[in-house]
Amino acid sequence: MENFRKVRTSEEESPLPFPDLPPDVVEMKVKEGSKIRNLMNFAMAQMELKGSRQIVFSGCGRAVTKTITCVEIMKRKLGGLHQVTKVRYKTLLEVWENQDPLPGGPAQNLTVHKNVPSICILLSRDPLDPNQAGYQPPEPQHGLGTQLGEAGEDMSSSSTKGLKRPLPHPCEELLTKKLQVQVPDSLRGSASTDCQPDHQH
Repeated sequence: MENFRKVRTSEEESPLPFPDLPPDVVEMKVKEGSKIRNLMNFAMAQMELKGSRQIVFSGCGRAVTKTITCVEIMKRKLGGLHQVTKVRYKTLLEVWENQDPLPGGPAQNLTVHKNVPSICILLSRDPLDPNQAGYQPPEPQHGLGTQLGEAGEDMSSSSTKGLKRPLPHPCEELLTKKLQVQVPDSLRGSASTDCQPDHQH
């Protein structure tokens, strides 16, 4: 295969795995190279400006993770959405072209059929059948607005980053940063034996 180059990939068309969908339902086909911001701008416009009641996100292979990310963002921004998730396999057709064909012979192409995992997620403002497989009820609202939720998320993520960062040894902090550190009386005895700077400030 070292002489072959992939020239195109096509996806097998298959109907959405949800019964009773309206014919004009919006399907967001998430690709590996899709930009999440572009996907979300379009999807939010459909749900908020055009008043769509349902939207479907689908992706396969390496785009599955990005598909789930888009769904979680939309659930957080809109709230109160019912969800049904279906997982299946899709067939991808890859066409590979021979870069070093035999002299005088036709260029040889290979077509490869690949089965890859695929995910389809239906989000609906209207209630869905809770007994069907893959159903998730709307997440409970905590009374926080979207902006507060995002700010809280940012703060929590920064605090977890802070926890993951190793704390410097007290001596190292005194010597390298030359900080004035007040040591509590309870720790003063141990600190004085552990930390002995060469000079005083």
